[in-house]
Amino acid sequence: MIYLLRHGETVWNTLGRFQGQKDSPLTQRGIEQADLVAALLSAEIAAEAPAFEMHVSPLGRTCETANRVQRVLPLARREDARLMEVSVGSWDGMTMFEIDNEFPGRLDGSDAFDWYFRSPDGESFDAACARAQSFIADIRRPTVAISHGLFGRLLRGVYAGLSQREMLELPVLQDGFYRLLEGEFHLVEGAAAGVRAYCMSP
Repeated sequence: MIYLLRHGETVWNTLGRFQGQKDSPLTQRGIEQADLVAALLSAEIAAEAPAFEMHVSPLGRTCETANRVQRVLPLARREDARLMEVSVGSWDGMTMFEIDNEFPGRLDGSDAFDWYFRSPDGESFDAACARAQSFIADIRRPTVAISHGLFGRLLRGVYAGLSQREMLELPVLQDGFYRLLEGEFHLVEGAAAGVRAYCMSP
């Protein structure tokens, strides 16, 4: 079993910059999202918390989020570079407008889901999926994983055996998390009316 969390909102999220393996800090909203997710996760696993371990991308925004989680769940924690965001190479930290201006023609024919892999020096789809598969294969006990938007899509997709397009079109959010179990994933999120769980079977 894996509980897959994404970091809270960052400054670059609000500016439309793809962070990749660069970094920016959580906004106040991002801190609140991390605290909400921590509370939701605590409600899910508090009784079994000693059985869990937490794996965290070593990037700053995920470590900030992990710190908020550890305030309510004293989970054993280790950093795992396999959970880092997909890098788009020299495009890391840029907006799509900047990319289109500095690398004319590279985004031609792309859409909101597949442009990430148009970078001339970024990580390939296959390489990122191999990272996801390696991480999943090494899971030996119940795990909380804190990762990123695009890589979280790929991790869920690899786990559930989805196609590339299906993976890239998966939703991402910062005020909930996914429970991965028995080849399926389920969304758990907070709402004003309380906590709701949704099946997201492939």
